[in-house]
Amino acid sequence: MITVDGLSVAYQGVAVVHDVSFSIAPGRTYGLVGESGSGKTTLGRALGRHLPSGGAVTAGRIEVDGADVLALPPRELRAWRASALAVVHQEAGSALDPTMRVGAQLAEALRIQGRPRGDVTGLLAKVRLPGEVARRYPHQLSGGQQQRVVIAAALAGRPRLLVLDEPTSGLDATVEREILNLIWALRAEIGAAIVLISHDLALVGRLCDDVGVLYAGRLVEEGPAARVLSEPRHPYTRALLDSAPRIGAERAHRGHDVTPLLEVRGLTRAYGKTKVLDDVSLAIGRGEIVGLVGESGSGKTTLARAVAGLGRRGGGAITLDGAELPTEVGRRDPATRRRISMVFQDPDASLNPSHTVRTILTRALGDGGGVAELAALAALEPHLLDVRPSRLSGGQKQRVAIARAFAGRPDLIVCDEPVSALDVSVQAGVLRTLADQQARTGVSYLFISHDLAVVYQLADRVVVMSGGRIVEEGPAERILREPRHPYTIGLLRAAGHEPSQRRRHVH
Repeated sequence: MITVDGLSVAYQGVAVVHDVSFSIAPGRTYGLVGESGSGKTTLGRALGRHLPSGGAVTAGRIEVDGADVLALPPRELRAWRASALAVVHQEAGSALDPTMRVGAQLAEALRIQGRPRGDVTGLLAKVRLPGEVARRYPHQLSGGQQQRVVIAAALAGRPRLLVLDEPTSGLDATVEREILNLIWALRAEIGAAIVLISHDLALVGRLCDDVGVLYAGRLVEEGPAARVLSEPRHPYTRALLDSAPRIGAERAHRGHDVTPLLEVRGLTRAYGKTKVLDDVSLAIGRGEIVGLVGESGSGKTTLARAVAGLGRRGGGAITLDGAELPTEVGRRDPATRRRISMVFQDPDASLNPSHTVRTILTRALGDGGGVAELAALAALEPHLLDVRPSRLSGGQKQRVAIARAFAGRPDLIVCDEPVSALDVSVQAGVLRTLADQQARTGVSYLFISHDLAVVYQLADRVVVMSGGRIVEEGPAERILREPRHPYTIGLLRAAGHEPSQRRRHVH
């Protein structure tokens, strides 16, 4: 039994979690939801006394199966963490050592627990992975397989408390469903109490027994997940649910020029002998937003990078206003390079941490003029111009990336999963910014996302990829409500959306 009673946490004397109380029975899953800065990750860290430097529990009690966690001396705390606590973070790749085979890493986790190294195969089987995975390195696994390995390592200690911090963020619908099914099966098997921290309300609704809603460090609503997410009582919970995009919701119908701005014809790309793009052709009109969807390994990002000039060479052609583009961005002239920009999934990887926002935008503009106007365009408050990225929230960082993408007044912006790691309210704000700037400037977007509801909300047209090929394309409303291809139907069902029965067969 997990009991949290009156827990308060502060960073350098500033309170960030206030008098939070809840309990979780063994074998049950408790969801913690709330926007960025609400305190959910801090609360998750506090459960294992893993607060960073400057953080401290100022009041309250945490009890796990009778153990008073906050009262444990250092040696007993280490022993408790090793035997009773497991944490699975969002980025599985960063939790694995890229220089060690998976089997060696799991063997080390078992050794720490005093269990025989031969249990590696059993651990892999528990997370539904074949024994041969033990011989592979992390980079040879898909994102879903990496996350399964991290979960296997977490289970090495037979934990009583399992904390899952955004475990499926950034994974496509099919892989997400696999991880969810795994967690669902394991929770009864291991009998642990599970805390799921997530910005994905639909995921919480499908997996959790109970849910707690955090706002400004306070638990403003709590109860059975089915009730809280269907009949919320607190205005903040209602606002969170209203911010979440939904397939079938009312959407803006925009007009755009059918004249092709960018055309891709017969594009082929391969990694060694593996073909990742196989004769791909598509067109993007002026002012059109094209959504690109498909599961991991379908070729989405390879296609996006080819358009941006960041990929490897191969067959086929890409034209902009009828003029063929060189494969490599370095061989494109400066004027052409400015016409195509890119917004990446992780702004931390694309923003220079040593520069202020003003410097980042000034360098993007080239002449240094119009920084304030560029910031306003992306709804960045003026006082943020003189801070570094480390001081910004996830949503603010992504707004900086969007502002930088507009610096060259591009005709096309390639958006590669730009909102996948953001909570629903921040995500809604970033999507509004993208839509507003499209209406203002007439820019075209190639918008890649694993979140089909986000694509439904923003895109005019949807292109579905599988195995390096385009299997279906058409208007967003038709593709995501009345899909024709079995693969598209499967994607929608994996994401919890049941397509309309009014479908025609593929000819």
